[in-house]
Amino acid sequence: MSHRRARAQSRRSRGRRAALLSAAAVLVIGSGVAALAATTGEHPAPRAAEPAAGPGVDAAAGPGESASAVPSASASASASGSPSPSVSASPSGSASASVSASASAATRTGVPAAPAAKPGTAPVSFTGFAFDTCTAPSLATMNAWHGTSPYGAAVVYIGGRNRGCAQPQLTAGWVGSVSAAGWKLVPLYVGAQPPCQTGNSPEKLTADTATALGTSDGSDAVAKAGALGMRPGSTLYLDVEAYNTADTGCADAVLDYTRSWNRAVHNSGYWAGFYGFASSSAAGIAQAAAQNTPDLPDALWYARYDGAADTTGSFPFAAGLWTGHRRAHQYQVNQKESYGGAGLTVDRNAWDAPVAVVG
Repeated sequence: MSHRRARAQSRRSRGRRAALLSAAAVLVIGSGVAALAATTGEHPAPRAAEPAAGPGVDAAAGPGESASAVPSASASASASGSPSPSVSASPSGSASASVSASASAATRTGVPAAPAAKPGTAPVSFTGFAFDTCTAPSLATMNAWHGTSPYGAAVVYIGGRNRGCAQPQLTAGWVGSVSAAGWKLVPLYVGAQPPCQTGNSPEKLTADTATALGTSDGSDAVAKAGALGMRPGSTLYLDVEAYNTADTGCADAVLDYTRSWNRAVHNSGYWAGFYGFASSSAAGIAQAAAQNTPDLPDALWYARYDGAADTTGSFPFAAGLWTGHRRAHQYQVNQKESYGGAGLTVDRNAWDAPVAVVG
């Protein structure tokens, strides 16, 4: 999801080719009046020969780049039409009415409904703003940001051979502590990448290996999440980076891998989410949805750098797809922000989708 230029902290580097357009985006969450004013960024769609660096690659803003966000005490905006963060569905209860409604709506619009929720595994949805940064921040930073930043959720990179950053903080103890403090967590697994993608990803799928690799990677994602204390009922997100969707063989292999990964996750009692680019990897999933393909993700997190902090007006696919708290939008990247005296370079996400269940 994010694309951050690597810092010297043992992170891989990958450049982003982007033209920044200036515009103002003002965000506020909750009664805490935590807000930020920021420069929006419009990034050209990744070309087939140049897939963009993604969530598994930490591409943090480098030294000398100016901060593009400052706290503001006034302004209002919402990720999904509601000014305050909210969580729906109880970790120990049945699926909420909104989830049930979204399942029936999805069936009508061609997207297979989410698998029937098992007792105690109803998806928990968060509505608000989420940040992602490749290496999980220290507990001190998370505490400093809680209640002072606009964010109520954080993305954590739980595994995958293509995860491009170390995770010295990411332990079951860290997950338990930040969750107890009130944070919602979004587990991201940086899986095998498309065969037609350029670059040197440690793990790439092929048409021959897609299904088996999807099964093994899905099982590994479940194991990694479980080891961190994210129990069944959590939604795990698969990261698939940009590729040439006109290459039908490549697109078919990616779809086979994704569906196999989803099945493995579902079989262990977890929900399956997908992170991809609106112009390529997410578009491939949306196209499959239009064809009533089974075993598709339960939630879609799309990267579209338009500065629009929402999941509705900016949604690039058919309006009936992934409704009912099943969408997230990565709308801005590489933003230097500081709250409570702690600074990070993050990507910004409008979130209205399931998250992890901890505890």
